Amino acid sequence: MTAPRPPFTPADSPIRDCGVPLEMRRLGEVDYLEMWHEQAALAAARAVDDVPDQLLMLTHPSTYTAGKRTQPSDRPTNGIPCVDVDRGGRITWHGPGQLVCYPIIKLSEPIDVVDYVRRVEEALILVVRQLGLTDAGRIDGRSGVWLPACGDLPARKVAALGIRVTRGVTMHGLALNCCNTLEYYGHIVPCGISDAGVTTLTVELGRRVTPEEMITPLAAALDDAFSGRLTVADHSLGSAPDPCATTPPGPADPPFPER
Repeated sequence: MTAPRPPFTPADSPIRDCGVPLEMRRLGEVDYLEMWHEQAALAAARAVDDVPDQLLMLTHPSTYTAGKRTQPSDRPTNGIPCVDVDRGGRITWHGPGQLVCYPIIKLSEPIDVVDYVRRVEEALILVVRQLGLTDAGRIDGRSGVWLPACGDLPARKVAALGIRVTRGVTMHGLALNCCNTLEYYGHIVPCGISDAGVTTLTVELGRRVTPEEMITPLAAALDDAFSGRLTVADHSLGSAPDPCATTPPGPADPPFPER
């Protein structure tokens, strides 16, 4: 999907606030709430230039998280707890076999959240296509990376996005379905979308693709996208209703859990 207006920053220019190298950290499996606290601390430190821009690469134990636009009908039907978080979007699932990346990035002025999201999507589209899924792209009106409908299969989301920008610094980020189970998506309305599917790289390619395998290429693609070496292109597969456009937000910010 192309942005509804030209980006504030030229497509071949960086959107990071500084030119220092982008650090990448491999964190393994980390509890969701623990990582949320860590993100908040890092974002606060980045806002005052105490830490560099960084990509946090990790997996989570099985966890549902609900963004600000989540509706009661979206929530789990299997009794598993759901964490209300301070990102955009609706509900999703994280768990083993899914690569999660949280960019802690100080954006350059003027801040353009739409451009940031498009650049993240562009990086994901590149790495998914490089694996062999060359028809991966965007669906206008919906974030993330999709595979087009084919035969009896609907359009399927292979990577989801949910972000927050505070004091000019990004939090939360993206989840790339590598070899995770799809069972837990059957107990929610993933991202508030009931008319499309969810898939994994493993299912689509017919071979096992692990999160570890995807860390290096994803980090490189994100670095290229944030620096302007990888520019946003039109990869539209079609259009569909935005699941957040007509849903009221919840409270301004869900209460941050205490330590």
